[in-house]
Amino acid sequence: MKILAANSNLPLARAIAGYLEVPLTDVSVRRFADEEIFVEVHENVRGEDVFVVQSTSYPANDNLMELLICIDALRRASARRITAVVPYFGYARQDRKPGPRTPISAKLVANLITQAGADRVLSVDLHAGQIQGFFDIPTDNLYAAPVMAADIQARYGERDLMVVSPDVGGVVRARALAKRLDNAPLAIVDKRRDRPGESEVMNIIGEVGGRHCILIDDIVDSGGTLVNAAQALLDNGAASVVAYITHGVLSGGAVARVDGSALKELVITDTIRPTDAATESSHIRILTVAPLLGEAIKRIADESSVSSLFD
Repeated sequence: MKILAANSNLPLARAIAGYLEVPLTDVSVRRFADEEIFVEVHENVRGEDVFVVQSTSYPANDNLMELLICIDALRRASARRITAVVPYFGYARQDRKPGPRTPISAKLVANLITQAGADRVLSVDLHAGQIQGFFDIPTDNLYAAPVMAADIQARYGERDLMVVSPDVGGVVRARALAKRLDNAPLAIVDKRRDRPGESEVMNIIGEVGGRHCILIDDIVDSGGTLVNAAQALLDNGAASVVAYITHGVLSGGAVARVDGSALKELVITDTIRPTDAATESSHIRILTVAPLLGEAIKRIADESSVSSLFD
């Protein structure tokens, strides 16, 4: 087994390799003067089971091309099996046609990864579960909920908790976390989104008065939805609001927006390499999913069950 890392999230790749007690494969991923990407693997990978760790986060197109070229290089080097470990799967929000003459970009990216030569895909909290069906190769979608639940129990276990979904679409995810928190009660934020990145809270479904609310979602991008939801929960009598989000995209002024909000804390995982602003923020804390990914990689290499991780 070999672990190969491109440039998008080297700290996470090193942590995964450390968990597995396997050194990272020696590889060069660099740019020509015109920004073309060049990959050279400096170790023999013939007949090896190779895992390429690369989130397709910002800059999404550069990181996606790095992933595709790494896979192609390994395929031409006669690797036995290539698994694309994509902790954050970019373009996942474009998983359907929201209007006429629009693309389904998530399917296009799935095709690109498959055609590049990947034999398997491993990701964390895909934005929509049906994206697994966009691939014609085995795809494992890991859940960050066990990591989050353990952290919530350690920090807030003695409080009167309520899990809150920031929209109707995230109810299944929120219910799964609530079940892990000893069947904590569930509330839903009813919102309207007129355009991407902007939302307005309309109603709170559920009795949140006096409760410590845990907002749960898969992606925080601009932060507008979280900030609005946190304020609405407090306006409806919530004692405090903490957010647990898997993928901290945090584009534009999102960190400043979170810092100035009613959120007591925003907890994100390291599926995306945190920016300097995020790591320096007193309102943002980072959980690692390296042991989760490392254990899944180990089980794939051993041909043992991945789904039993979440039993």
